[in-house]
Amino acid sequence: MKKGVFISIEGPDGSGKSTQIENIKKFFADRNMEVVFTREPGGTAIGERIREILLDKNCTEMDYMTEAMLYAASRAQHVAQVIKPALAAGKVVVCDRFVDSSIAYQGYGRYLGDSVRIINEYAVAGCMPDVTFLLKVDPDTGKGRIKSRVTSGQAEDRLDAEKTAFHQEVYNGYLALEIQYPQRILGIDASRSIEEIKAEICDKLEDILSHVTE
Repeated sequence: MKKGVFISIEGPDGSGKSTQIENIKKFFADRNMEVVFTREPGGTAIGERIREILLDKNCTEMDYMTEAMLYAASRAQHVAQVIKPALAAGKVVVCDRFVDSSIAYQGYGRYLGDSVRIINEYAVAGCMPDVTFLLKVDPDTGKGRIKSRVTSGQAEDRLDAEKTAFHQEVYNGYLALEIQYPQRILGIDASRSIEEIKAEICDKLEDILSHVTE
């Protein structure tokens, strides 16, 4: 690698991120490439402890600004401890959610507006993804997928349990970000089959790597 590459995977709840991240892992494994896979909130010991608080369904009294700052705090540690060192070493970093999630969920979903962007400018310290895959699926479809997961035994977290109106605002936020950052954010129709989505992502990854590998 000539330089590190930072890829983030975004999307509303129920968009199929976890499934596609597994496909991305296989894509890189087939090429014997060293890749750092990480997630937010979390990615570090400190971040994982913050994650437990953020997703705890018992934390119903959490203030929206508290929520935004906790996400930013986890991200600041993540960037300093994991992401920046990996990129400096020339590695590919693939992150399940990053700053776009905060802007969509807290900026739009919680109506905190531009304060979320400002807070996170300090958290990311200039470290932004080179490319972001945005898996787009409407809130009704997403909520239906979440209900299916819960029925099959997977626990529902605090944000999963939010009403459809909240998830609609989050989705609107993602669509606005896609328009605002067209060079970075690649919107992908996540209402299609898993294989169709996988094929599109892999094609784009091939193109990205062709520009940074020797």
